[in-house]
Amino acid sequence: MAFSGLGLHLGNLSRLSNAQTRSISPENFTGEKGQGGMSVDGPAARQARDLGRGWKVSPYVVIEPGATFTLADIAGQGAIQQIWMTLARGRLRHSILRIYWDDQELPSVECPAGDFFACGWEEFAQVSSLAVCVNPGRAFNCYWEMPFRKRARFTLENRSEEQLTVYYQINYALTDVPEDCAYFHAQFRRTNPLPYKEVYTILDGVKGAGHYVGTYMAWGVHNNGWWGEGEIKFFIDGDGEFPTICGTGTEDYFCGAYNFDPHVAHGGQGQSRYQEFSTPYSGLPQVIRPDGVYKSQQRFGLYRWHIPDPIRFRSDLRVTIQALGWMPGAKDGKYLPLQDDIASVAFWYQTLPTAPFPTLPGPDYLEIG
Repeated sequence: MAFSGLGLHLGNLSRLSNAQTRSISPENFTGEKGQGGMSVDGPAARQARDLGRGWKVSPYVVIEPGATFTLADIAGQGAIQQIWMTLARGRLRHSILRIYWDDQELPSVECPAGDFFACGWEEFAQVSSLAVCVNPGRAFNCYWEMPFRKRARFTLENRSEEQLTVYYQINYALTDVPEDCAYFHAQFRRTNPLPYKEVYTILDGVKGAGHYVGTYMAWGVHNNGWWGEGEIKFFIDGDGEFPTICGTGTEDYFCGAYNFDPHVAHGGQGQSRYQEFSTPYSGLPQVIRPDGVYKSQQRFGLYRWHIPDPIRFRSDLRVTIQALGWMPGAKDGKYLPLQDDIASVAFWYQTLPTAPFPTLPGPDYLEIG
């Protein structure tokens, strides 16, 4: 039985399949059957010297500054089912994950590892969602299904000036892929600061048929006051000046309300504070508070997965969001266009080929200051 849909779930967990389960890690770089744990000269050989082969000799890899390491190179037809990774003693924003499908020269995924796993501020935040989990110890888990028909290649570039220690495991199935399965994509962008009255672009230049499935944003606020009045807009299949989908506010899109602040929602009762949350499809798992609730330099990590409600497109897609807040102290209220530090990851599925992504900025521009 070929894989289909979103893979196994409680409703079909008992069904048999002809798929072959494989796994790539530093203990089995090729994922070949019966070839795990055979290393005799891995980085932990000294620790295992009295135990010998098969006793955790090669549990991790070390990527030197400026180097790119191939995490996995899989030939055949199948689907990536789960990725686990932890980057010990490494810079999350300077560790660039790329994924290539079916011998394409251009990546379909290009993203700093931390942002890809919904953790974009170089600091740990617990994330408990269906698509991504971040667990204690900087353990990054991804459950996006990623089908491929000829080849799947994963690389990790170390752009920092220090060694990057990586523990990882990529679990996948070799199986037939139905004709109507599209390819997974993820694209990172950052603008700091956003020019006054400009609209932030989450995604543009997409060509082909597919569906948009998720947004992660690392949003740094440069003004005092509430910052999340901006509308997200989806321009679908040739939309011009106005979009087909227009949201009503930033916190509304991320499935919250009233500033993510129970004090505002309950008419001024209780202490004013941003309330973190992490749910299967949406969350505000990270709030970095330098000084006070509505003071400048607040930083936020937010995600919204369109798993039950994907946004379908047939030829093209563009996604934007406004940076809009309230003017502090203005009588009767007044919107204030913001000049914030905004980074994002767009997640979507589409047919190949993948259009070229914007050039990823250099390490200095991506630096979190």
